[in-house]
Order: sequence, then C-alpha cells, then structure tokens
Amino acid sequence: MADFNVNLRGVGSVSVIDVKGYLDAHTAPELENIFNKLLDERQFRVVVNFNELKYISSAGLGVFMAYVETMRENSGDIKFSNMKENVYNIFDLLGFPILYEFFKEEKEALQKFDSQG
Repeated sequence: MADFNVNLRGVGSVSVIDVKGYLDAHTAPELENIFNKLLDERQFRVVVNFNELKYISSAGLGVFMAYVETMRENSGDIKFSNMKENVYNIFDLLGFPILYEFFKEEKEALQKFDSQG
C-alpha cells in the first residue's frame, strides 16, 4: 500500500487539503472522500497544499479534474500551493497551469480567495 495521508483544515472561509506521500490509483479515493465531504458541507473554496506530496499519478490528477467544475459552478475554485518541482512538472506537462492557479506558498493562494470576495 502506498504511503499517503490527507488532512483537511479550515482557514477562514477556505478549506485547505494537505496531501502527503504518493497520490495514485490506490490512494485517490481518500482524496475523493475529502472532496465529497466538502461538497456535502457546501465548501467550494479549496487550496490544496502539496508541500509533502512526493508523487502524483494520472488517477490523482483526475480527482482534481472531477471536482473543479462543481467548485467553480458554486463560486469557488481549487487552487494549488507549495508544489515541489517534480510534481509541478507533471501538472505542467498535462496543461494544468492553463486551468488552475498555482502558488508558491499557501498564504498566497488564501489571499487570492480573499481578494476575490
């Protein structure tokens, strides 16, 4: 079993998801569960902090694609922060920077939500 951990915390009106370890087909359902919980609670403003993520597969990327439209339809979004270069390169290769906002630090992503109202 891959080493993966996901933690959800609130920072003001934004939900922050910390991902750690390896996000792949075996661990993606854990992240899906977090997003489903957020939808149930009508929390649509999300920052994903990748500070401790070592690896992401296409299944992990698919989780974000599955939920971003719903978040945006409800005046929210998914923003990414603290991504290591090797993980960012996977997102970049697949064109994610066109679809999502990436921030070096979590606080920058949180401030972006604050500036959007």
